Amino acid sequence: MSAQITAQTKSGLLPEKFHETIDGKETALYTLTNSNGMEACVTNYGARLVSLMAPNWNGRMEDVVLGYDNVMDYHTKGQNFGATVGRYIGRIKGPYFTLDGKVYMLQDDGKGHISHGGKPGFQNRVWDVCEVDNQRIKLRYISPDGENGFPGELTVILTYTLTDQNTLDIDFKATTTKPTVLNLSNHSFFNISGDLSRTILTQHLWIDSKEIATYDKNKNVDGNVMAVAHTPFDFKKPHEIGERIDRDHPQLAVTGGYDHTYILRHPGNLQKPAAILYDTQSGRTLTVYTTEPAIQIYTGNGLKGNQIGKNGIKYQRRSAICLETMHIADSPNRPQFPSTVLRPGKEFHSKTVFKFSTDPPLIMKVEK
Repeated sequence: MSAQITAQTKSGLLPEKFHETIDGKETALYTLTNSNGMEACVTNYGARLVSLMAPNWNGRMEDVVLGYDNVMDYHTKGQNFGATVGRYIGRIKGPYFTLDGKVYMLQDDGKGHISHGGKPGFQNRVWDVCEVDNQRIKLRYISPDGENGFPGELTVILTYTLTDQNTLDIDFKATTTKPTVLNLSNHSFFNISGDLSRTILTQHLWIDSKEIATYDKNKNVDGNVMAVAHTPFDFKKPHEIGERIDRDHPQLAVTGGYDHTYILRHPGNLQKPAAILYDTQSGRTLTVYTTEPAIQIYTGNGLKGNQIGKNGIKYQRRSAICLETMHIADSPNRPQFPSTVLRPGKEFHSKTVFKFSTDPPLIMKVEK
């Protein structure tokens, strides 16, 4: 495994800045490369994607994800750049859920819900590195029974694979010792322009969805869905992200921009794209495929320019988009939504593929 801890990376990251001991466990930076010159850097702190070098229209490799250049910033600054979020991404109200007639009280953040699995969550844990080679890394985290209130000892295996087809594949498998709920996702902040100081407002977005889950005034999922037709949320045809982001709409008013769960039209189908993102300046296209039933679109509305990331860049508002493949928040309390229950003897399996290309017409050819 140590062979993958390189002297320096194409992204300019220095592996020694990721050599620390956190909660008694060692952290490191691991580098994946493919035959086309792409590079992905991963740290076992929070099983995070730290950098992702992808080619632009003329082959120049540029980093397309936000993040920090050292592990202690990830540890102390509380941002989910590139993180694996769990046990449950999104909010669970109460915070509690009932399963098989038993009520499970969860960690309360003081606002009547638990968010992103509580603190510390999976994003704050040092994962074990099980296997690593030039193009793949397998990590494991064993969440103890009762962690932040969730039942069952949960064993999660995460595999990142950088393929020669210019895809970054993210594969989750999990088993539990007791009936529990589970909603895992990667929380990378993408800016496929390769210029992480730019906003993503001129990038074009298409989503395979006709409806979103709606929020109440406190940004809690209210159990309802809303058709996106004739609203600023309609990306069934590609639109620039910034074209309608500041329109007068009750759901945009709650979140200050896009931060909503889109319910996919072809859930579980890895052959059909869930979302496509295109940047005219760089020529990059990012196509997302997933087995998950939904995708959370977050446009970095909470970034304020006070987070200093790689290369000293201050990440301004809306300088990234998150494409979080997942189940819907608060599903344990919303039987109308797809179940997030995992039982002993069963294996949870979720896969998401981020495919990079420089084929601009692709976004115009998608099924309408």
